[in-house]
Amino acid sequence: MQNSAQIEYDYSIAKAFTFATILFGIIGMTVGVILAFQLAFPALSNLAGEYGTFSRLRPLHTNGVAFGFTLSGIFATWYYVGQRVLKVSLKESPFLMGVAKLHFALYFITILLAVVTLLSGITTSKEYAELEWPLDLLVVVWWVLWGVAMFGMIGIRRERTLYVSVWYYMSSFLAVAMLYLFNNMEIPTYFASGGHGSVLHSVSMYAGTNDALVQWWYGHNAVAFVFTTPIIAIIYYFLPKESGQNVYSYKLSMLAFWGLMFVYLWAGGHHVIYSTVPDWMQTMGSVMSVVLILPSWGSAINMLLTMKGEWGQLQTNPLIKFMVMASTFYMLSTIEGPIQAIKSVNAIAHFTDWIPGHVHDGVLGWVVFMVMAALLHMAPRMYKREIYSKSLLETQFWIQTVAIVLYFTSMWIAGITQGMMWRAYDEYGSLVYSFIDTVEVLHPYYTIRAVGGLLYLIGVFMWAYNMYKTATAGRVLTKEPANASPMGA
Repeated sequence: MQNSAQIEYDYSIAKAFTFATILFGIIGMTVGVILAFQLAFPALSNLAGEYGTFSRLRPLHTNGVAFGFTLSGIFATWYYVGQRVLKVSLKESPFLMGVAKLHFALYFITILLAVVTLLSGITTSKEYAELEWPLDLLVVVWWVLWGVAMFGMIGIRRERTLYVSVWYYMSSFLAVAMLYLFNNMEIPTYFASGGHGSVLHSVSMYAGTNDALVQWWYGHNAVAFVFTTPIIAIIYYFLPKESGQNVYSYKLSMLAFWGLMFVYLWAGGHHVIYSTVPDWMQTMGSVMSVVLILPSWGSAINMLLTMKGEWGQLQTNPLIKFMVMASTFYMLSTIEGPIQAIKSVNAIAHFTDWIPGHVHDGVLGWVVFMVMAALLHMAPRMYKREIYSKSLLETQFWIQTVAIVLYFTSMWIAGITQGMMWRAYDEYGSLVYSFIDTVEVLHPYYTIRAVGGLLYLIGVFMWAYNMYKTATAGRVLTKEPANASPMGA
């Protein structure tokens, strides 16, 4: 058997997805900043005709960040981590290499087509499932290709024990496959209306309440298995590798894994509280959301305790800063979500800006921080060069941390203010405030949110520049670093 030290890993696919991560991250988050400024200053919606309106740009932002940036980062890390923990190189299997290349090509084409169709207003109008059926079919094809590449690599592995990260990647593949197929069952309106509709536009196969139920079973679990399980897979590999520490508790990692698998799938009902969905389903969504704190915090505490006795690395290694802060934001986000799912709290929080506040402290603080840190750890090993600038990385960390705090605090205040104003009655039982009153009072918070978003975007550009300079101008390394990534000044 070939010794693992002699295996020459092939990073070509990981590099391709790294490029896609940077590209779609810049596009998705730039659009997000534009939207934030549009909310604070509505006149900005008129700068590009119908193509610059909030309704056209918003799905472009959510899809660009969720399925452009995040999925690219997940795929990039899989094709890096998978080879190393399974002790097998993609080079060894021309078939799997071909599958991986086709996976990237079809994925990249799909995301570009998504940009065009969403900007053109071709959309199903379903949250996180806006793409129309031709693109859905493409998604299914490259998702299956990822599964073939993943299980193919697992099948020819030399390392018999499956490291915990592989379990989390597998859960992401299997769960999203199921969720995506069921939620995107749709019929082109051309056939549904006897030839009067459009072939490109479709309607859901489910009606009314059933459609809402399936949509939020999918919608919440798209968060679970795109924003959570694969990101946990990433941190379980990269935090121990970067810090040189063993995972604190392997048993806790497995306990949290199965806890997440069982509980997360039942929590989607909290999106449809006080709706026509049966009351027991709403209650189950609330209860399961609260129970979800246990496996979520189990993972986060395991990550933080991995650094036990090594907290000094926070002062010397900015990548550890990013990862520890990501774990902290994960804890914050996974306590905030269950609180919002409690029925009495949801009565105030639902439809308010507290909800995007919750989403963004999770996405910006947990998902994006971890993806950026992971790709920066990979860069010296893929490009055989040290990270270009440590000082740039330190500056980026503090700018983006301040940005997230500005973002979620302004949205917390805005959201709770909204909820309370909407529910304020006078002594006659009449509403005290009109809707426009609530809009006017939120203007300063929307402005703070936009500034926070702009600062965060500046950090993303700093990261992209650091990645580019690392790949092209970083000091050449003679041997691969074992743990802490080498960095320039």
